[in-house]
Amino acid sequence: MDYFPIFCQLKDKPCLLIGGGEIAERKARLLMDAGAMLYVVSPSFTSQFLEWQTEQKLICINEEYHPDYLENKWLVIAATDDEAVNQHVYQTATEKHIFCNVVDSPEQASFIMPSVIDRSPLMIAISSGGKAPVLARILREKIEQLLPNSLGTLAQIAGKLRDRVKQRFVSMSARRYFWEQFFEDKALQTEIEAQREARVEQRIDALLSETTQPEGSVTLVGAGPGDAGLMTIKGLQQCQQADVVVYDRLVSDDVMALVRRDAQRIYVGKRAGFHCVPQDEINQILIKEALAGKRVVRLKGGDPFIFGRGSEELEALIEHQVPFSVIPGITAASGCTTYAGIPLTHRDYAQSVRFITGHGKELNDAQWQCIAKANQTLVFYMGLNKASYIQEMLLSQKMRPSVPVAIIEKGTLPTQKVVIGQLGQLAEMAKHRESPSLIIVGEVVSLNEKLRWFQSNSIN
Repeated sequence: MDYFPIFCQLKDKPCLLIGGGEIAERKARLLMDAGAMLYVVSPSFTSQFLEWQTEQKLICINEEYHPDYLENKWLVIAATDDEAVNQHVYQTATEKHIFCNVVDSPEQASFIMPSVIDRSPLMIAISSGGKAPVLARILREKIEQLLPNSLGTLAQIAGKLRDRVKQRFVSMSARRYFWEQFFEDKALQTEIEAQREARVEQRIDALLSETTQPEGSVTLVGAGPGDAGLMTIKGLQQCQQADVVVYDRLVSDDVMALVRRDAQRIYVGKRAGFHCVPQDEINQILIKEALAGKRVVRLKGGDPFIFGRGSEELEALIEHQVPFSVIPGITAASGCTTYAGIPLTHRDYAQSVRFITGHGKELNDAQWQCIAKANQTLVFYMGLNKASYIQEMLLSQKMRPSVPVAIIEKGTLPTQKVVIGQLGQLAEMAKHRESPSLIIVGEVVSLNEKLRWFQSNSIN
């Protein structure tokens, strides 16, 4: 984050603008709209500035800039066409610890002016950190088209309702649920847009009486293999609505950044300095939070029903009559191999795929015989620590030592690494790899060099 985004309350606060030209006019409008007590210093002014002064909207000071004008100011904007003056303003403002913006020179500014969408009291600001202001403007125009003008009125009504809502709903989760219903209610929005005040009040009364505390529930959400862009829209929506999110180490930081900021986050994975939370304890966390009336998201890497123990958690919820739903995710086998340029199936090389867990119960010879059959792709989840055993068992079933294999480490992430080799080298290949990693065995691995598209580290 290059800049800390804040909204400043400038009403009746003295602010300073250096410059009296057309560029300065644009900045003056923003400061006046914010209610600032605006002082403008310049040796000359446009007619618009003089008109504003006549209307007592600002004060024009017809002089060259001097640091004394910074006294008791909350912020200052340098908007002249003289770079030396702008630099002087920035330096003197910085010395006095006053926030300063220098027009068209973000590297010489302690704050920047974003593109603004004004649906007061709702405000949306978009910034590129001064690097691409045209892009910020284009995005603002796109968002403007999506937001009805009535949003401002809706926000004003919400502000007046806060005390009534607090009295009506005791718990924070119940209030949050009401506000979600309030802001998404199409009937209410229709009445506001039509400016039918009496019907607006009727609809609000109905929402206050009809909305009840939501029943606690658990939603099992597949977060995908790592790239946040691979999470489904439904999964994202649940993460934005959750009161509690229970997650483990296979859920990437990028995915967790999509979770609602004020949601409670409970980490149940294993990492340095922390013990892995037992499955029974995870089950109890889900049950406890849901029975407390909270909307719980159990966020799992990949797909929760493919080696994710999701079904075990649902069985525990059923025993305690906790409502639940499941949103599937892109499993690691599909996502990681795709990002590595390795198709799971191919007409010439593989007509079937097997997903095998490296942490499961020991397989017998008959099972290994089926696994080692030709014309199929093998995907071993969590098999890194058993790479030597996997190699030994496949070779014992007469699988060729030259069969291509790949280890995909941290798949779909910018730090993804793909190690390509042969079955006879698998144990050695796995020695310096880190979890989470997938082991892929089969002729389809040979297509990696031709089909890889994602810019990751490939090691042969």
